[in-house]
Amino acid sequence: MTEKLLTIGVGGAIGVGSKMERVEEKEMELLETSLRQAESQLRIAAGSGLDGAGWIRLPYSDLEPVRRVAEKLSVFDSIVQVGIGGSALGNLMLNNAFQHPHHNELSRKERKAPRFYMADNPDPQSLAGIWDCIDPARTAFIVASKSGSTAETRAVFLWFFEALRESLGEEKAFGHFVFITDPEQGLLRQLASKGVLGILPVPKDVGGRFSVLSPVGLLSSMALGLPVNDVLEGARSLDGILKEAKGIWENPAWILAAQHTLHFRKGRPMAVLMPYADALERFAEWHAQLWGESLGKQGEGSTPVRALGAIDQHSQVQLYVEGPDDKLFTFLNVEKRGPDWYIPESPLKELSRVNYLGNHSFDELLSAEARSTAAALKKAGKPAIWMEIPRIDGLRIGALIFLYEWVTALTGLLMEIDPFDQPGVEQGKRYTYGLMGRAGYESDAAEVSKEFGEIVSKALTV
Repeated sequence: MTEKLLTIGVGGAIGVGSKMERVEEKEMELLETSLRQAESQLRIAAGSGLDGAGWIRLPYSDLEPVRRVAEKLSVFDSIVQVGIGGSALGNLMLNNAFQHPHHNELSRKERKAPRFYMADNPDPQSLAGIWDCIDPARTAFIVASKSGSTAETRAVFLWFFEALRESLGEEKAFGHFVFITDPEQGLLRQLASKGVLGILPVPKDVGGRFSVLSPVGLLSSMALGLPVNDVLEGARSLDGILKEAKGIWENPAWILAAQHTLHFRKGRPMAVLMPYADALERFAEWHAQLWGESLGKQGEGSTPVRALGAIDQHSQVQLYVEGPDDKLFTFLNVEKRGPDWYIPESPLKELSRVNYLGNHSFDELLSAEARSTAAALKKAGKPAIWMEIPRIDGLRIGALIFLYEWVTALTGLLMEIDPFDQPGVEQGKRYTYGLMGRAGYESDAAEVSKEFGEIVSKALTV
């Protein structure tokens, strides 16, 4: 590849802040041996099929099984994906990056693909809203759950399936469902013989938050005509850069992992990711799950904060500039966002004072605001990383996804945290099973009742 994938500038995060809290170049270079060992450990784990590291292989996967199912889905009028967390955020991120921002409002001729709806949260108002918008006979459902036991996904699947069974009959209803689940076992795998439209695996060694480049994230994207091949090519290109890097200053994942680790050690436990493009808003949401669920453990952790430029300049930046020095900021800018829209110069005398904006593009305005906000933070002694991509396309999004998966995993190992488990989530799941009457979880029901009872023991109702 001759054209750049991305640019990373860390000068605004080196030597910034009070003397005791600064991160210096030498400190980053001292982490090089640990980073090399961590990357080697992850690559060995991926090659051995060890739990958690299988995402490293995903850019090299055979897409043909996904393509066959996607072709079946593409003829429907609407697609509804049922999933939550890692089974939803990656899809929403890819849709946000590549689709028309009002895709579902376009005609079939204009959108050239089915409408798409995400049924993630089991909120009856949202689910009823989806049901109101679709024709069941012309709608396909993708149910994504690695274990098949996720309570929210099970509940939403049951509702939609029963609604389809009542309107279409059981045999036809199953023909509207695709399952993405464990390759060998689980509830959804057991239903594979019922004449479903298709069933695809989530690799056993890939966790939900790392699964966007698996069928979980790619099936709906391919059915909607998104540039899936380019996304995987971008991830492979980034992987090639990491493999060929001879030291930390040639390795973007090492640079960012070192920055986050050192700033965390210096008392900055928050990581703010602030893209300056509406099409990257969901990327920040996807990153928040990846980062928070991977690194928040054992009383430690780096808290992800989502922001969107320029909107959050008018809600959060006051805190960022003059508030506590407890955050590492990453700005994600795009050189060319969309159509060449220029701000007009007005002939009206009353508007002459704003004509300095005239003949500048909206791209120029957003980029100027991004640079200005980053510069203001640096001047205030707050560390800021600058990232930039030339445009939003499959190659760049694929590279960003794979880069941040690597940064997350490497940062976890540097912090001596397992980035692939999520023990803090499991207790809440057990409590929910107990409260909803699942057999074998009676003691959890009693425990949650006791703990929650203490929460509301002193309350005010007005």
